[in-house]
Amino acid sequence: MIRYIRWCGYFCAALFLALFAGVARVQVWEAGSLAGNQANKRPVIARYAQPRGNILVDGRPITGSRDSRQLLRYERTYANGPLYAPVTGYSSQTYGTSFVERSEDAVLAGTDPGLTAFPLWHELARDRPDGGNAVLTLKAGMQRAAYTGLAGKRGAVAAVEPATGKILALVSSPSYDPAVLSGTGAAVKGAWARLNADPARPMLNRALRETYPPGSTFKIVTAAAALDAGVVTDVDAPTQTPDPYQLPGTTTLLPNASEGCLDASMAEAVQFSCNTVMAKIGVQVGLRGMADAARRFGFNDEGLRVPAWVSRSNFDTDMSQDQLALSAIGQFNTTATPLQMAMVAGAVANGGEVRSPYLIERTTQSDGDPVRRADQRSLGRAMSPGTAQRIQRMMVKVVEDGTGRNAAIPGARVGGKTGTAQHGVGNAGTPYAWFIAWAQGEGVGRPAVAVAVVVEDAAADRGDISGNSAAAPIARAVMQAALAR
Repeated sequence: MIRYIRWCGYFCAALFLALFAGVARVQVWEAGSLAGNQANKRPVIARYAQPRGNILVDGRPITGSRDSRQLLRYERTYANGPLYAPVTGYSSQTYGTSFVERSEDAVLAGTDPGLTAFPLWHELARDRPDGGNAVLTLKAGMQRAAYTGLAGKRGAVAAVEPATGKILALVSSPSYDPAVLSGTGAAVKGAWARLNADPARPMLNRALRETYPPGSTFKIVTAAAALDAGVVTDVDAPTQTPDPYQLPGTTTLLPNASEGCLDASMAEAVQFSCNTVMAKIGVQVGLRGMADAARRFGFNDEGLRVPAWVSRSNFDTDMSQDQLALSAIGQFNTTATPLQMAMVAGAVANGGEVRSPYLIERTTQSDGDPVRRADQRSLGRAMSPGTAQRIQRMMVKVVEDGTGRNAAIPGARVGGKTGTAQHGVGNAGTPYAWFIAWAQGEGVGRPAVAVAVVVEDAAADRGDISGNSAAAPIARAVMQAALAR
């Protein structure tokens, strides 16, 4: 009898071990694959079972959550959606996330370990803390000034704080309301199809993802390269440049849109945007010198994140002398994002140092306790402090008595540079109007803001398009908002 009881005990123990092994296999080894299986709806249901944390500007939320009373319960809402869409992106139960909604998804969704002092406890309990918040560096007044200034025209504005790299405004136009993508169903799918089919491409972030020929705004880079290399030692000395200028190795003559460029100095060439003078100076600097200078400003960098990735701005490192001449005035293959050109203006305003741009000031728990703070850092020195000061003076002349008068702000020191960028086959495309600038308040030790504006303006008459008329007033409005803070 005892022997049968013993065998029965062995059998029960074997069953227990088999059961334990089966549970361990499901809970440990296969947990990841089961959780990731598309047929498993529990993670998705859990993701939307509680309100998402918010994105804040000037301490106020620009996002929210709505109880839909559906299986995927909480849907994202947006205050002033089109105004902030290039920054927030969208959070869609159908199409996922983009921009800050994507980069800070773990904090906003409540899955970031930094949101609680006991992350292991929440994991064992299959519980989540409340979603945290992402506090942006944007300033609402500047963002609205940029958005209002573009008035629905195709274009973009990027503004940064030169001394820190904080992004103060980031606008892309036309924009869209990300709220139409928040939920599920036919309406959301229809909105997605409509936005993607729109020829104006409202979901394209032109400030970060679109690259344009920078035109004459690139002459600031050429001037910095020439001054630091010693190719030009006196910015007021004549450069012995003919008008028009014959491109090296060709019979092609490069003209000027402005008068008074014959034998002009570098200062006059910046003030009145003389193509001939700056093209010749770029050739004198040489390909290596120009490419190194462009790299120091941030061109050819594929790793820039703010934290959303930024398209690479390009300056070719292998080209002929005539191509180099055109590249030195922002043509040929030279392209830049609006954020990149704001960094160029910011480097001049910051004494030659380029600060890494960033958009997230900090992330917090739902009660405001900090999770992470931004890491301010330098991208290096684009030019010497002495060169930066000389370029500052030249850019001030552009606004006071040059091609950028529309950017002038009474009582403030403003430096700028206009640009009208040709593009397309045979330059047949409608030119892009550019303006880059910085502004310093009266009695303040350093410039408060650097800004870049590009207007595609396909509806304008070709002859009326210029950086001063189309882009400078927008830059002025953004800088006024910055100085009024």
